Amino acid sequence: MPVEVHIPTMLRGCTGGARTVEGSGGTLADLLGDLEARYAGVRDRMVTETGALRRLVLVYVNDHDVRGLGGLQATIRDGDTVTISPALAGGAMGLAAAAALNGLWAMETMAHEKD
Repeated sequence: MPVEVHIPTMLRGCTGGARTVEGSGGTLADLLGDLEARYAGVRDRMVTETGALRRLVLVYVNDHDVRGLGGLQATIRDGDTVTISPALAGGAMGLAAAAALNGLWAMETMAHEKD
């Protein structure tokens, strides 16, 4: 049984509009690699150039935040449900979350400079 991945609106351009896709992998990093192979751009919008999960992207495995499960090394099992969501925030941070998922890295950089 594959992993069910819920895709936010901002990433659906990569998935051909699909709200839910299937994937596989033993860790979140593996799952993102699998998704990237089928839906180009998904991983780049979620992971920084240094290989870390973007700060303004939230990922849940069976309703548990992956940051408490080991981040990209969080264990993924067949039948799990993974939900990807932009962080909800107002002002510049809200714009940065939308920009990060849309691939507009300049907006994220501007938000970090204001921190």
